[in-house]
Amino acid sequence: MISAQRPEFFDAVVIGTGQGGKPLAADLARAGWRTAIIERGRVGGTCVVCGCTPTKTMVASARVAHLARRAADYGVDVGSVSVDMEVVRARQRDIVDSWSEGSRKGLERHASLELIMGEARFSGVREFDVALLTGGSRSLTADHVFINAGARPAIPSIPGLGAVPYLDSTSILELGEVPGHLVVLGGGFIGLEFGQMFRRFGADVTLIEKSTRLVSREDEDVSDAIREIFQQDGIDVLTESEATAVEAVEDGRIRVTVSGPGGETRVSGTHLLVALGRDSNADTLNLEATGLSTDSRGWISVNERCETEVEGIWALGDITGAPPFTHTAYDDYRVIRTNLLEDGQRTTADRLLPYAVFIDPQLGRVGLTEREARERGRDIRVAELPMTRVARALELDETRGFMKAVVDASTNRILGAAVLGIEGGELVAVLQLAMMGDLPYTALRDAVLAHPTLAESINNLFMELDA
Repeated sequence: MISAQRPEFFDAVVIGTGQGGKPLAADLARAGWRTAIIERGRVGGTCVVCGCTPTKTMVASARVAHLARRAADYGVDVGSVSVDMEVVRARQRDIVDSWSEGSRKGLERHASLELIMGEARFSGVREFDVALLTGGSRSLTADHVFINAGARPAIPSIPGLGAVPYLDSTSILELGEVPGHLVVLGGGFIGLEFGQMFRRFGADVTLIEKSTRLVSREDEDVSDAIREIFQQDGIDVLTESEATAVEAVEDGRIRVTVSGPGGETRVSGTHLLVALGRDSNADTLNLEATGLSTDSRGWISVNERCETEVEGIWALGDITGAPPFTHTAYDDYRVIRTNLLEDGQRTTADRLLPYAVFIDPQLGRVGLTEREARERGRDIRVAELPMTRVARALELDETRGFMKAVVDASTNRILGAAVLGIEGGELVAVLQLAMMGDLPYTALRDAVLAHPTLAESINNLFMELDA
């Protein structure tokens, strides 16, 4: 319901306390702008509340369980291993609570910044009606509006899904027990992380993916290696397979009808996780009142300065359809801050966005894949090194995976890299820095790096090009 109140004026209104909106609101307040930041849930956004922070906390617990079961490989006897999911859950809740409360306190210490807990809907161009969580409403207007409202788990239209107690990437964080058999719909980043995590907690896991390969945007050799790792871990992987129906069956189990290469089969599990991507939250904002439109998937279109088609309105983070990573949203904030407060000319054009998938071993990625480089007609050379030839990985007995770099054959510049291996996310950062510095691969090949470290293996990776 639209409020009849006279709108309160602010220099800036930020919708959402995620990793773009929160620091932007703080910087605007420090610059003397009267700023309001609106949050309908917990302070911190997806990353802190139901994304990076809780999931990576749980991944750490799962890795400890995995290493404990492997203790005998290192000459250590720990006896039987069990997982107490209530303790795992309590640990991640404590860390989330700490981060969220710290974020709230950080916002509240700025005199010209007001944190408003409620749900915002546009009532006009740069005007809002906010339904307060404590009851009642407030009407706001501002010269500058920044939309950082994020995304939510996508829920597909599968017959019967609404009649069973399925989990998504948020609700699964609250499980207080280890599933007997977890069925995962989706072989992307979210499905992979939760699938392996709960396998290590002790669940049987079946992973169902529609595409021919897991993480199908990666090169085929990367996808194949991940599948092999998952199968080694005892995860049943079904590719070229799609859930066509879901139903509750005896003993509280959930049965999924799956259409695959061999025809129709059925998979029965105790729990079902739907991990099939994210949907935009733009549909909650009444954008029609502003004149803003979205693309066919509901994302808000922006230019290279994060400006929307309506003057005075910016959008940043997941809601723009950009790669859904915290560091993407944070860089969007830096673009806006630089241009508004520092009279700069910063843009998102040509920024180099890495990412890490926190399976074990990790997948770190940056730049072009081999397939993308070839599709663009680039003349390339490809360096590969299995982790079985990395001294530090051998010492740690963590030799699954490989390193791969794509190099321009004429300039010797690195075009992209993938590291599927222990601390792959950290290793790929080294390669990214070389790319940002426009260094030839030979600079890394010939660098003197500490022994024995994982980074030292980059020497050997690029020596492969000269073999």
